[in-house]
Amino acid sequence: MTDQAPFDTDVITMTRFVMEQGIKAKGTGELTQLLNSLCTAIKAISTAVRKAGLAHLYGIAGSTNVTGDQVKKLDILSNDLCVNMLKSSFSCCVLVSEEDPHALIVETDKRGKYIVCFDPLDGSSNIDCLVSIGTIFGIYRKTTDGEPSEKDALQPGRNLVAAGYALYGSATMLVLATDCGVNCFMLDPSIGEFILTDKNVKINPRGNLYSLNEGYAKYFDAAVTEYLQKKKFPTDGSSPYGGRYVGSMVADVHRTLVYGGIFLYPANTKSPKGKLRLLYECNPMAYVMEKAGGMATNGVENILDIVPDNIHQRMPIVLGSPEDVKEYIAIFKKHAKK
Repeated sequence: MTDQAPFDTDVITMTRFVMEQGIKAKGTGELTQLLNSLCTAIKAISTAVRKAGLAHLYGIAGSTNVTGDQVKKLDILSNDLCVNMLKSSFSCCVLVSEEDPHALIVETDKRGKYIVCFDPLDGSSNIDCLVSIGTIFGIYRKTTDGEPSEKDALQPGRNLVAAGYALYGSATMLVLATDCGVNCFMLDPSIGEFILTDKNVKINPRGNLYSLNEGYAKYFDAAVTEYLQKKKFPTDGSSPYGGRYVGSMVADVHRTLVYGGIFLYPANTKSPKGKLRLLYECNPMAYVMEKAGGMATNGVENILDIVPDNIHQRMPIVLGSPEDVKEYIAIFKKHAKK
């Protein structure tokens, strides 16, 4: 027989991590319940993603969601898993999903004090070709008295108490941002637990990669065009930036977090208000970036300072390494003055 390495009994699971942080914060345990339930939903989605082809979950389900995107079978399953697990956590009062036209108000006997805004399956247009996809979430605390309503979700990103995303790629990773920073957990399928693998993650001050869909180049405004030219054809003797774009926000943002650089989904003449949704895509990713030392902007103001006017509001966004984002802002402001 060959010797097998013993299992590390001192690994930090996400469950343990969240409980320890809750105890340090002298919390009620309600946020811990919420995160553990969300974690269970993400595990179930991860399993469904791995089995999707065999279980006939690929392919168009024959409908479109409230934001005009084609809905696939896996989208519907992922949404149901998130909604059901969050309701059963007894810690939420309002749920906002990309797949639902209105906010879901949790039944009175299951209510808690938190509001969760989520994209259950980001990048779903890539499902059929096996490109990495993910789940994005942002958690707010209810700040008003009385019956919960959709208006309770219309809070700026500054009010987030936690946010993050799960990435279903070569492995399943959960990235969680809280006041204590950004921590990454990898799903170990042998024990069915997320294990802490990267503590207190920080983004590089500057990177050498840019990420955006250059297929829309003819629709870009002058600021974006100038910024790209500066990155691709530098005149200061520096090396040009490499272009990397998957088309799945979770995958592109995670690469930006790990390697540094900049992710851009700006407004253009086809989408003058931007395309990504503020509450459950832009705000959570901006929160993750800021907690990791990065920045997120729409060119005019910090993403986290914007007060949403509806739950499916769209917003331009540029995020990543602080020096790269500051450079973009300077060019954007220069063109705005013309």
